[in-house]
Amino acid sequence: MTPNDQNDVPDIETLTAHYQELNKRKIESERDLVNAEKNLDELKQQALTDYGTDNLEELKEKLEQIKAENERKRAEYHQTLGKIEAELANIETEHQATDTP
Repeated sequence: MTPNDQNDVPDIETLTAHYQELNKRKIESERDLVNAEKNLDELKQQALTDYGTDNLEELKEKLEQIKAENERKRAEYHQTLGKIEAELANIETEHQATDTP
């Protein structure tokens, strides 16, 4: 090492502080990983309970089926409301016809 290189090397206290910060981040990352894995396991169990599978592709397919069913029901509901409106309009027309002398 040349004398100039020695000036670029931090002192032991700086290196120790840097090590401690990195070690703290490592411990936090490991804790976060354990929590994420636990959360994933809980979600997989919930998916198995609710949908009978924890397979991502199967869950995506089920989601698409649910969306399609919801869309069908929404369209059916809209059609039913249209029929009700038409019936009400007919009743109002009949009522107005009987009210006029």
